[in-house]
Amino acid sequence: MKNKKHLCIIPARMGSSRFPNKPLAKICGIPMIGHVALRATSEPIFDNVVVATCDNEIVDYCNTIHIKTIMTSNKHERATDRTQEATEKIENELKFKYDFVTMLQGDEPMITPDILRKIVQKLNAHHEIDVLNLISSIKESKEFYSNNCVKIVQNFKKEILYFSRSPIPFNNPCSMHHTFKQLGIIAFRRNFLDVYSKLSPTYLEELESVDMLRCLEHGYKINTLEIKEELYPVDVLEDIIRVEKYLTTSSISI
Repeated sequence: MKNKKHLCIIPARMGSSRFPNKPLAKICGIPMIGHVALRATSEPIFDNVVVATCDNEIVDYCNTIHIKTIMTSNKHERATDRTQEATEKIENELKFKYDFVTMLQGDEPMITPDILRKIVQKLNAHHEIDVLNLISSIKESKEFYSNNCVKIVQNFKKEILYFSRSPIPFNNPCSMHHTFKQLGIIAFRRNFLDVYSKLSPTYLEELESVDMLRCLEHGYKINTLEIKEELYPVDVLEDIIRVEKYLTTSSISI
């Protein structure tokens, strides 16, 4: 069996409504997009790692740390659509197609090579998977009730039933260990990424502002990969304080 080719796309844009200019916000003195990209390239896990953006400021910074970039449309409302456009452009330049594409959100500065390696291993072992979304358990009630945290519920096959920014499922203090959150790391079988881009946006996708609801509403399955590591995305400015506290004690350096 031939080796599978894996591409990692890091979508990033300056125009976040909740946190403008977020990719270049400094965490421990380094722009957030730098933390994400340098961690993704610190070990040879992917065949290619590229930041996809519509902003020249991000391109300029990535050039200073020798991270590849590709310019995409500034019309995208969803990171997955930006990822698909970037993937298609890269493949057209290289004249071949990847087997899998991992979308690593540019606001996940706590990502580690070990986590990314688990994704690649899972995909290599299960070629039938169309979409693989990383999840982790919710340990704080504040996070469970935050609209910035996307909660998920899944079936016995570890397939996602629904995503919501509201608290799901109905919870009480005794059942907190049954609650899970979506992480901003989603992997696609390459052909399915094209399928996704051709699907019409859906009511629930727009209502919850969650890309992957487009898949569920159109009847496609999303598998999960639960990790035990603590990952805290940066949704708002206040999140940087928590992330910096973790990174100052982390064994991962960039």
